[in-house]
Amino acid sequence: MWPNLNFAFPNVNLAAAGCPLLRPCSAPGARSAHSDRGGASEAADVVICRVVQTLTILNCLNVWNVLNAEPVQAVQVVQIVQPVGLNTSAVVQSRDALFFGQMLLIFVSARSKRERPLVGELASQAYALGAAGAEVQAGLDEWREQGKVRRLWQGDRSLWTGADEDQWLGWLHALERQRDHPENLQHLAEDVRQAGIKRALLLGMGGSSLCPELMAETFGPASDFPRLLVLDSTVPAQVKDFERQIDLKDTLFIVSSKSGGTTETRVLEQYFFARAEALFGKDRAGSRFIAITDPGTKLHKQAESNRFRHVVHGEPDIGGRYSALSNFGMAPAAIMGVNVPNFLDRAEIMVRSCASSVPPEANPAVVLGVILGTLGRRGVDKVTFVTSPAIAALSRWLEQLVAESTGKRGKGLVPIAGEEVGPPGVYGKDRLFVYLRLNGGSSVEHDRAVAALEKAGHPVVRIHLEETMNLGQEFFRWEMATAVAGSVLGINPFDQPDVEASKAATRKLAEDYERTGRLPEEVPLASEEGLSLHVDPQNGAAVAPARAKGLEAVLAAHLGRIRPGDYFAINAYVARNPANRKELEAIRHAVRDAKRVATTLGFGPRFLHSTGQLHKGGPDSGVFLQVTADDAEDLPIPGQKYTFGVLKRFQAQGDFAVLAERGRRLLRVHLGPEVSSGLGRLGEIVRGALS
Repeated sequence: MWPNLNFAFPNVNLAAAGCPLLRPCSAPGARSAHSDRGGASEAADVVICRVVQTLTILNCLNVWNVLNAEPVQAVQVVQIVQPVGLNTSAVVQSRDALFFGQMLLIFVSARSKRERPLVGELASQAYALGAAGAEVQAGLDEWREQGKVRRLWQGDRSLWTGADEDQWLGWLHALERQRDHPENLQHLAEDVRQAGIKRALLLGMGGSSLCPELMAETFGPASDFPRLLVLDSTVPAQVKDFERQIDLKDTLFIVSSKSGGTTETRVLEQYFFARAEALFGKDRAGSRFIAITDPGTKLHKQAESNRFRHVVHGEPDIGGRYSALSNFGMAPAAIMGVNVPNFLDRAEIMVRSCASSVPPEANPAVVLGVILGTLGRRGVDKVTFVTSPAIAALSRWLEQLVAESTGKRGKGLVPIAGEEVGPPGVYGKDRLFVYLRLNGGSSVEHDRAVAALEKAGHPVVRIHLEETMNLGQEFFRWEMATAVAGSVLGINPFDQPDVEASKAATRKLAEDYERTGRLPEEVPLASEEGLSLHVDPQNGAAVAPARAKGLEAVLAAHLGRIRPGDYFAINAYVARNPANRKELEAIRHAVRDAKRVATTLGFGPRFLHSTGQLHKGGPDSGVFLQVTADDAEDLPIPGQKYTFGVLKRFQAQGDFAVLAERGRRLLRVHLGPEVSSGLGRLGEIVRGALS
């Protein structure tokens, strides 16, 4: 048997098949291509030899009849393999013939099962890491030597904390599961289209809402398909705004919740189901609803009881934030007319490029994950996303995936989404920039700004997408990279232990209100011109000396607690509309430029299902400004004693209480009912406090 070929054909008796005897590719005494770290030329010769031998054996075994090709020269094989996403240049770069042989077999197997090759190109990835490069390479070497890529695909929980990580790896196989029953989503989309639905309003939170929101903002509806809207807020003004955007007569409601019991999703469903009952009657209201949830959940049972139009099942072994390529992401995409089979074809290119047989240095997701984890351990933990305008929503999906997956045990990567790119001088040394560039839809300003950052010595990762239909590649790349980063950081990237803390605090406030009918009393630290400041005792002690000088002095004292390496987070429980966002973005950028720290902006309660885990379970490097307001108009929740406004207040108070309990640096600003003018005044005060 030929040792150089056993790796590719372990179960084939080559001699019995009449294949020729081939000599070893490496001369006696020569170093192995696997251990050679310096002899690139020698290793390349070995690779070429093994390629030729592999082609010879494949020809002998008539494998090429399956491929409908004759590999007279290796270049022809390269031309065949490239369309399915195999980065052939990585073969020589990785100096690993094992990679080439295994990839050929994967390709042969896949082609034999498919009627047509995959289309599109693998989104490229490049990086400049400066002094951290050697440590990243050492991390990749460790992943190779310990077989960690293979172990990840095998579900080895010892890669992380040894807890239940092996129970949450279904996302690795989400794409092939979708392919098992492609008719399900096709039937769903066609049924909705034929029903004359003009709009689909998805009610969900976190992993159930962010991918659909990304798809809706990136693609928009196809011809004759409904426009997709996503509502993930309990702020009364936000709920009312979405209600004004729809006509109940031609709207489909998509109730999406993995657990089937998410509070925000549940009350939104109650609100709109009551509206549908009033219009269509109790017996027909359910025909305007579908549910996306795991089998057997409370939502599943309720959907069957209320005769929802469809119930679409999730996968119990896929967590919400890893569910983009499952039904939680693809069912809403299909409803709005996205060509899901084509989308998945392109995603499969990345899945294959990240297979267990691909060596770490040639595996796009593993390389990215080792970069994220390694730099995070070095204190370069502010992962700052720069995106082309056409895919700007991708940063919000990434924000949740990275923050909720890594922010625990006092560790974590802090994703920065939505910051405008500034000159190098406004950034500290804790930044890693990730430039997600859409070819043909990029921004010249972004290109120049990122080039300036790299020239100034900031570490930069560049990912280039050919077109928006390749977003599925990014879903898988980043899901796997985040899992790899979790392993490097030594945490479980699939749980969210601190998210439950805020939920529990909110539930207690709601239960107390239902029992007593009274809201908790609140005494402000200071009030001025319709604004009031609130603190807990510990934070009060830190800023109280400035109280006598007014709100600006108190805010200055609070912002003065920001240290190099910290991040400043605005958590705003107000409507997420362009006017409010503009005022809050101006505040975050003023703080960034003055303090040279990373900044985040989250709208409550949606951020509780995203960065909320990081805020409480991650490193104590956050300085928080919570923004709340009274509601000019409140809305009742059918079946509940409390309103949307009261629930929103409880969510803000619960979040505040848990942050204070964890000893976070925290201050709350309450605006009153005039949100727009209140935010304008807050901006003036903050800028004065920074000057």
